[in-house]
Amino acid sequence: MAAVTRRRLVVVGLLLAAAGAYLALDPGRFLNLDYLKSHWAPIDSWVRAQPLTAALAYFVAYVAITGLSLPGAGVMTLLGGAVFGLAWGFVLVSFASTLGATLAFLSARFVLRDWVQARFGDRLRALDAGIERDGGLYLFTLRLVPVFPFFVINLLMGLTPIRTWTFYWVSQLGMVAGTLVYVNAGTQLATIDTPAGILSPALLASFALLGVFPWLARQAVDLLSARRIQAGWPKPVRFDRNLIVIGGGSAGLVAAYIAAAVRARVTLIEAHRLGGDCLNTGCVPSKALIRSARLLSQIRRARDFGIRSAQAEFSFGEVMERVRGVIAAIEPHDSVERYTSLGVEVVEGTARVVSPWVVEVTGRDGARHRLSARSVVIAAGARPHVPAIPGIDEVGYLTSESVWDLRELPARLLVLGGGPIGCELAQTFARLGATVTQVESAAQLLPREDPEVSDLVVGRFRSEGITVLLEHRASAFVVENGEKLLLAEHHGSEQRIRFDALLVAVGRVANLAGYGLEELGIGGDRRIETNEFLQTRHPNIYAAGDVVGPYQFTHVAAHQAWTAAVNALFSPFRRFRVDYSVIPWATFVDPEVARVGINEREARERGIAYEQTTYRLDDLDRAIADGEAHGFVRVLTVPGKDRILGATIVGEHAGELIAEFVLAMRHGLGLNRILGTIHVYPTFAEASRYVAGNWKRAHAPQRVLAWVERFHSWRRR
Repeated sequence: MAAVTRRRLVVVGLLLAAAGAYLALDPGRFLNLDYLKSHWAPIDSWVRAQPLTAALAYFVAYVAITGLSLPGAGVMTLLGGAVFGLAWGFVLVSFASTLGATLAFLSARFVLRDWVQARFGDRLRALDAGIERDGGLYLFTLRLVPVFPFFVINLLMGLTPIRTWTFYWVSQLGMVAGTLVYVNAGTQLATIDTPAGILSPALLASFALLGVFPWLARQAVDLLSARRIQAGWPKPVRFDRNLIVIGGGSAGLVAAYIAAAVRARVTLIEAHRLGGDCLNTGCVPSKALIRSARLLSQIRRARDFGIRSAQAEFSFGEVMERVRGVIAAIEPHDSVERYTSLGVEVVEGTARVVSPWVVEVTGRDGARHRLSARSVVIAAGARPHVPAIPGIDEVGYLTSESVWDLRELPARLLVLGGGPIGCELAQTFARLGATVTQVESAAQLLPREDPEVSDLVVGRFRSEGITVLLEHRASAFVVENGEKLLLAEHHGSEQRIRFDALLVAVGRVANLAGYGLEELGIGGDRRIETNEFLQTRHPNIYAAGDVVGPYQFTHVAAHQAWTAAVNALFSPFRRFRVDYSVIPWATFVDPEVARVGINEREARERGIAYEQTTYRLDDLDRAIADGEAHGFVRVLTVPGKDRILGATIVGEHAGELIAEFVLAMRHGLGLNRILGTIHVYPTFAEASRYVAGNWKRAHAPQRVLAWVERFHSWRRR
């Protein structure tokens, strides 16, 4: 051990001595255009007279500079092209740079590798495992796309477990393109007589190559990476179609529509019903049921509107049949016939991805056939999550998918979950006449919203007879004497909650299994992993919608589907990054809750400075006239500026009102622009203008106003 330490000290001493000599001699003063031009004749004569000696001296100097990680390698590369020409300059630089890089690599490994492993080994374990598995590809990418200085790559790679031979040959290969471009630029430097010669067309062309090199290198890296990943599957010589879309929900329908609109040949595969969750079990049926329940609530409030009495007779079964009717009325928008007329080939069956380009379809008759496409979009959606709580299967449960089959109203409904789905359905069933108990393990309903928002919702729920149990963790379900009970833990004590029907609404999980993702190495623990272009591990396979996240909303699925479809059809010639910068959403409880951007909770958690401006709807004329004078509009802005960071609206029509703030944020419009926009009176939309007015008053220029006051006082004389 002591001998190794002594050798390391010797190496460190030699490196420091060499670096010190370099600094003392300052050879960098020779590596500039003026010096080279003034001494070009003797340099050129010497190279012509003794080409081998000159080449050897240049080679040794280059190896020394790169091996010691000293500045000047870039200028030396240009000099190689100027002195030796493109061919010989390229050969000398290519081997000298790789040899010098390997010496720097070995020096860092010998001197620092053991110390780094002893100090940070636990933290670096995952990185080391990745380098051992794919170190050559990582290094090749870094060499081909010069994001980091090469000397940094040399030293850092020495601290990893990559083999020396792998480092050498990958570096040699990876630096070929960059070396060629730089040496070619150097050949043009030899023709410059004055600094003005830098503007010569040939030199400008050389540096143009330097400008486009990173883009070309990235394309090459992407191509090589794709080939490496997809090496185990034979690629069809010709494709049957341009795009295959798996899943006929919101994302799948939009992706197929986009492809057909640009005249691509596209096949859409759906195992059940087109329209997916949104049409059949989500947005459409829930909003239809909410509307019926809201009407009943308004009838019960008849006295608030000056009507002495009003009542309604209804059948729960008929209400649910209306929901079915609404689905049937909208269904043609998402039908096989419509999409076929648009140019989409619709295949009804179960899809299985058998290679990056081939999908096997099992029809409803059991027949199988295979389709090939250049690209695939996975839009398989999500399903309700059912937690593994003891006894849950014995008592039975409903989810947001199966609740629409009910034709008799449960007398006592237990809603497990306080998110948007749970809240919407809890209030709706309570208004339809069920005794509803809602259980949430967190300290508030709608945990992603600010506490004041949750408090308003909870207050309304309790006023309508809903029992809201917060901080209650479900531990087991049991049946006692024919009665169903939930055993829940609350602050250390057990609570026993009786019910007749259970609705589980604790979130949704992506559909990842059953259609071949495992075999292709696509997927993750909770969702499909994609990059900013919505590409999966296989660059020609894209994913969109709930199967991707991070926002499981229909409008986000459509946004992702557009991005995925366009990228799948036009990459690498044109592609777009998915943009999550301005994502709105709404929860359709009463009062409605809508938001875009960040709220106060998120701003505090992320350490974002903000100012908060609020306008309360009990001051709004239209809200008072409609008997809905409750809730607020709250906007967060950059301190001292009117730029909007986020907006939250709680109240009537919040889901509609949020659109103005979405537009403003998307296009960089501040509160001053909203304040200067004429809004119809009397409308709820005026609330946006009034909150902007509150911000303006808080930021009124007091000094200017004081002078204006003096001006008006003077004019009264």
